[in-house]
Amino acid sequence: MKIQFPKRSTSFFPIIYVVGLSFLLLIFSCQKKDPVTFEKTQIPLSYAKGFEIFKGENFFEIHVSQGYTGAEKTYHYLILNEGAQHPKEGFDAVVQLPVSTVALTSTTQIPHLDILGETSRLGAFPNPDLISSKAARDWISQGKVRDLGRGPSANPELVIELQPSWIMISTLGEDLRYLDLLAQAGIPALINGEYVEQHPLGRAEWIKFTGILLGKYEEALAEFEKIEADYLEAEKLIAEAKTLDRPKVLSGVMYQDIWYAPGAESWGARILENAGGDYIFSSESGTGSLQLNYEFVLDRAMDADYWIGSADFPDLKSMGDSEARYRSFSPWKNGKVFTYTGKKGETGGLEYFELGYMRPDLILKDLIKILHPELLPEYELYFYQKLN
Repeated sequence: MKIQFPKRSTSFFPIIYVVGLSFLLLIFSCQKKDPVTFEKTQIPLSYAKGFEIFKGENFFEIHVSQGYTGAEKTYHYLILNEGAQHPKEGFDAVVQLPVSTVALTSTTQIPHLDILGETSRLGAFPNPDLISSKAARDWISQGKVRDLGRGPSANPELVIELQPSWIMISTLGEDLRYLDLLAQAGIPALINGEYVEQHPLGRAEWIKFTGILLGKYEEALAEFEKIEADYLEAEKLIAEAKTLDRPKVLSGVMYQDIWYAPGAESWGARILENAGGDYIFSSESGTGSLQLNYEFVLDRAMDADYWIGSADFPDLKSMGDSEARYRSFSPWKNGKVFTYTGKKGETGGLEYFELGYMRPDLILKDLIKILHPELLPEYELYFYQKLN
């Protein structure tokens, strides 16, 4: 007797194959990582107007809209955390963290490195003798900082040879014209427009810009908040003074028969006002430097109480000898002339022009001490000194 077995279905294996494949696809789809997103939120700034900060997952964006006076272009910078991925099209510069060596072009940028504990990142600077910072001078003495030239701008060929992680450009020189050349060489060149800010704390807030470029935003924020608190505390002394006579303050010096002084809306004029001074040229609008004739200044300021910011003179006699017309002003006659040369670096750089942007709280306290010494009886002048 022959036993008949049932025939195997021809559709059995295809069904098993399809089910198995679907199961594997389900497993892999569950294990697939979520797609990378590039959403960002803006981090508000308190005083600075020249740049904006945006933060996303593992990256920052910085938009610099006022890199220089009268700027019409906004520069877009992308800063990536280590290992982060992001489309790089549409940015004027891309910085990949961590950084190694950086190049700076203005002494006002040096304190950012010092305050953030990153002085050893400095690899190049034009005319390093201008630097006053003790930490930076020690680093320079070890041969760690390359001289980028003695002119008003950095030598682009030397920058390209060094290949820094990034270079910070100050548009007070001619470095702006080298942006395309540096970009072609693969060197991120970032514009620092701090000098355009007219609020004293606005200039100091640019440390956040540098902090992001070094991967130290939180540290930069904490340092800025300390300076802000000190400045506002000093400002409060003037606001709460029950009786306050505002002495008349003259500022500026002559050069080739032109008197140069801060405009009424400028950084310098604002600090004088916050310090409780009556600035002689408060009606002369401008955010930059005024250019006045001597007769106008004499008419306005001959009987001023103080003369603050009188260039780099060692004493009153030298000042009067350099320009006899200075002798006509009451502050010169009464010995109430103050200059910002109280501290100099070992190679002659003035610390005021280096640290002043970053520490407006010290400048404000100096001015309060000069104009209203009773409000800060224990304080000693930091930047300023009285001419003998």
